[in-house]
Amino acid sequence: MIQINEVNLHTNWQKELANVVTSADELLKLVGLEGHFSEQDLAAKRLFPLRVPRPFIAKMRYGDAKDPLLLQVLPQHQEFIAKAGFHKDPLDEQQAALPGLLHKYRSRVLLMLKTGCAVNCRYCFRRHFPYQDNQLNKRSLQAVFDYLSSHPEINEVILSGGDPLMAKDDMLAWLLEHLDEIPHLTRLRIHTRLPVVIPARVTDGLCETLSRSRLKPVLVNHINHANEIDIHFTAAMQKLKRAGVMLLNQAVLLKGINDSLAAQQALSEALFDADVLPYYLHVLDKVEGASHFEVSEQEAITLMHGLLDALPGFLVPKLVREIGGQPSKTPIDLGLSPA
Repeated sequence: MIQINEVNLHTNWQKELANVVTSADELLKLVGLEGHFSEQDLAAKRLFPLRVPRPFIAKMRYGDAKDPLLLQVLPQHQEFIAKAGFHKDPLDEQQAALPGLLHKYRSRVLLMLKTGCAVNCRYCFRRHFPYQDNQLNKRSLQAVFDYLSSHPEINEVILSGGDPLMAKDDMLAWLLEHLDEIPHLTRLRIHTRLPVVIPARVTDGLCETLSRSRLKPVLVNHINHANEIDIHFTAAMQKLKRAGVMLLNQAVLLKGINDSLAAQQALSEALFDADVLPYYLHVLDKVEGASHFEVSEQEAITLMHGLLDALPGFLVPKLVREIGGQPSKTPIDLGLSPA
């Protein structure tokens, strides 16, 4: 790992957001790889902007061009490859029930509370999403509350984005006050990458808001490699745990990053040490510009068999893919016979 003197992992999270790295040259300088990648690689930044918080950079291995954290965020020339079967909207999401609201599953809705992220992951399935058409504010959220109130089959709101924790604590408190008033809602799920890229985002105010709500809170981290987990992330998870939040993780299977048995086993063990349970392991969503991350389904199945041998069942994530229009995640058959 590298040491970045100007990084204070306990600083105000909004200051960390304002200080993210958006230059490929600066990123490579910080990790000791100036001149290692070609101009053709770095030109891929124009397809999808580079954006990396400094606390995440601090976890990268200095001088390692194959560092699994660096490769998740660094533009590369393979993004220009147009591969059959890869699309700008791989999950058929770009038709929303309301601006910012997706009603993909019968009992659950996905609310894009914020359209920005702290970090831009190169494999992001929403890298082409029309966020400009789905921005929300307190005024437009009233239509969302009306929609939720008129659909009693909905019992869970999933906050997504972008990253919902880009919202300030007072905005989240206001939102939960309104959701609490809708009687058939019982759960709040937050899908986020912020606690692992800027652990300081887990503030006392956030924990207090979640503990005060009558909705059962679930926080689903997005962590792909054990090296992303450090003492600062673990401390953030402990704060959430004390606030009564259920802690889960979902990962994406990525070629050259976490597609080995050793990497997946280490990830599950590191998550458990931080009091987070593995939840989903996604095969890659076929978004245009990310084909170089694809791991075949057969390779994924073989990997899962290895995990079942190596780990207790509660540390083995479910291998799934998401198919546009389907009422839930689609489990991938591992070909196991009943005992």
